[in-house]
Amino acid sequence: MSPDGKQHMSVLVQRSVKRTLFGMAFPMLAGTFAMNAYNLTDTWFVSRLGTLSLAAMGFTFPVVMLLTCVAGGLGVGTTTLMSHAVGRHDGPDAARITTHGLALTLGVAAGMAVIGYLSMNPVFRALGADSVALPLVRQYMGIWYLGAPLMALPMLGNGLLISAGDSVAAGRFMMAGPILNVVLDPIMMFGYLGFPVMGIRGAALATVIAQGVSTAWLFHLLYVKHRLLVLKRSSLPAYGMSVRSILRLGVPSILSMILMPVSATVVTRILSGFGHAAVAAIGAAQRIEMFAFVIPMALGMSLAPFVSQNLGAERPDRIRRALSLSTRFAMIYGGGVALVFFVGAPWLASIFSRDAEVVATLVAYVRIVSFGYGMMEVHRYSGIILTGLHKPLSSALLNGIRVLVLLIPLSWLGARLADVHGVFVGRLLTDLLAGFFGFFWVRRACHKVSTS
Repeated sequence: MSPDGKQHMSVLVQRSVKRTLFGMAFPMLAGTFAMNAYNLTDTWFVSRLGTLSLAAMGFTFPVVMLLTCVAGGLGVGTTTLMSHAVGRHDGPDAARITTHGLALTLGVAAGMAVIGYLSMNPVFRALGADSVALPLVRQYMGIWYLGAPLMALPMLGNGLLISAGDSVAAGRFMMAGPILNVVLDPIMMFGYLGFPVMGIRGAALATVIAQGVSTAWLFHLLYVKHRLLVLKRSSLPAYGMSVRSILRLGVPSILSMILMPVSATVVTRILSGFGHAAVAAIGAAQRIEMFAFVIPMALGMSLAPFVSQNLGAERPDRIRRALSLSTRFAMIYGGGVALVFFVGAPWLASIFSRDAEVVATLVAYVRIVSFGYGMMEVHRYSGIILTGLHKPLSSALLNGIRVLVLLIPLSWLGARLADVHGVFVGRLLTDLLAGFFGFFWVRRACHKVSTS
């Protein structure tokens, strides 16, 4: 980033909307593919250990999502403020916010890791893990918790690099850790190259090491290339002011994002009543669909800084254009993925399991749920744009409606009426309704900005 931030400000505000959004998103594609490869790679290798190990990974998913959402919410607060500082041409303030945001995220992640490590048994029993699956869950999460702080920082760093206008470096940075994870997974899990056979623990250790390498590279990029890290001691009042500002925007985002693991927890608990095969299938399916979302995710990462800086530049016309473009893209992409998944579901399922019950459940999930992917992305983009408009409470409320009003009740009702398949239909209806609601909500918010 240039010291005054003028170059990146002019690009986000003056260049054509389509060229700006997709120009920022394109370098992120390789990175977002690689980032989601963490989950997909771990799931594939763990599936080689059997259905029980795959089920254990399914039980860990809500907890992993919890840390991801908390780190993501703090990242929203940090990157929104940092982006605003760049828009004001205030490099020192951008560096202060970046440094304090990283310190805050590190501290919160460490605290969550300690609490999580000490409460593994009651938490995962509450999720439905029985005495057979729980030891495997403990093996994985015991190591995962030790590296949790390192895993939180790359999530924040990615947003900071994008807000600094360096999406190319962000994409490369995001690729490094997952590539290393792909290499380390088989070595540590199956005992290649002289390493002991670690099984599911090896998957966790490979992820921790890979994320540690990513964190080291992130610090180098922020400190040396962008001058966004201040390593001298900061006064407590200055740090407190930064924390309050970050939390003012971040807490609503955390509450919004945290509804995702809450819903995943409830759905996992519902599915646990149908046996290990159902949990194993859904754990694998959720990771497959996360990988399918990497392309729209790259565009979503571009939306927040774009909307925030154009809001500051008083260009609501560009924000409305961004809403229109992102909505059309979500629907076209989602429709294409749904068709591909419907046809290729049996092949996808065979990659992750040879258990007939797991395969059948996974195929049913993919074929039903995928037809809501387009509207799910419309809902996601709506929340991102509301946050960029400095309306984090509206974004949180929008997500609350999706999870508390739609997803949990419809999943429970579906399970009662049609067993496992009913849960999947409940998710499909949730995504369709939430997408429609989100689009009209954010369109109204954009109209208010235009007339204010």
